[in-house]
Amino acid sequence: MSPNPEKGRTERGADGTSRPQRSSEPASEAEVRAAETVFEEIPARSDANGGEREPEAARRILRLRHRAGLELLDRATGEPLDYPTPDFDQLPEGAQLPEVGRAEVTPELLRAAIMRNGCLLIRGGIDEGDVTRLVDGIDCAYAARHTQQRDGSSDGRHFEEFEPDPRFDLSFERGVIRGGDALLGADSPLVLFDVLDAFERAGLHRLAAEYLGESPAISVNKSLLRKASPKLFDAWHGPGGSKLSAWHQDGAFLGDVRALNAWLSLSHCGAEAPGLDIVPRRLETIVPTGTEGAVFDWSVSQAVAEDISGDAGVLRPAFEPGDVLLFDELFLHATAVEPGMTRTRYAVENWFFGPSGFPPGYAPLAI
Repeated sequence: MSPNPEKGRTERGADGTSRPQRSSEPASEAEVRAAETVFEEIPARSDANGGEREPEAARRILRLRHRAGLELLDRATGEPLDYPTPDFDQLPEGAQLPEVGRAEVTPELLRAAIMRNGCLLIRGGIDEGDVTRLVDGIDCAYAARHTQQRDGSSDGRHFEEFEPDPRFDLSFERGVIRGGDALLGADSPLVLFDVLDAFERAGLHRLAAEYLGESPAISVNKSLLRKASPKLFDAWHGPGGSKLSAWHQDGAFLGDVRALNAWLSLSHCGAEAPGLDIVPRRLETIVPTGTEGAVFDWSVSQAVAEDISGDAGVLRPAFEPGDVLLFDELFLHATAVEPGMTRTRYAVENWFFGPSGFPPGYAPLAI
């Protein structure tokens, strides 16, 4: 499901809602000049806001990122792009899950890891101070959302629903996550500012650009602040108390995209807090979804996941605060949660997309 450039066309997402397509009409010279000004203004305002971290400045930067993201999509040609040549010699031999430090990562190593193991784990991907700031920010954002849902009031600092260009509709996403373990990063501009600032200083923006071969954008829909309590998953049981499965490949609903996900752990997770179960091997297609035991029609049953894992088996990594797992839309994974878990997991899910393969109907933010 590639982005359709025909003006007025729509596609259906996995949720069944209409996904509006961007216009293919060329931008006027005035629009191009205005867009260039936006691209220049984002880093200038980000630098100026670095010491202050004021909500209104963060909102202004968010709006600029959205305008610039729309321009990136309008400029995209859709021509095929190459990924970096994988350097398999850099990979640890025999490792089920390749692990490297932040300074060791190259686009070629990342491509090799994805092509062999489906993912790459960067230990200490972001700094300890950023971890603390993001956890505190997520707590504040969730509390502010809860207060607004309860009595309609808001502190105006940590939660404010972002209104994208009218061609985009976020009502489905907000409806799905309202009572769950996620919050749209764009609905907390101050926290999203901190997320992108941490990613920039950690070199993840540059890595994504070099890996995708073009200046990436993120989407409002798939940039999430996560706070997962084990209790949230108590309802995932079928007849007789059998546990339902939410194994999935994001490509099952994103379609044919050019993508790199940075899943950032902000907690010790995988033992006392929910983590991730993964299939540490490359898959080239979307595996069967919606079979018996799958919780959603786009998710994969435990039996299918175990079968498709082959000799690699299913792996549950132990994540430390600041670790970053990188993977693409074909990576098969699931939230790892067990009855004995007692702690909440904090995480950030941030998908980078190449404008040439941006998911239809998703609201873009330039980085």
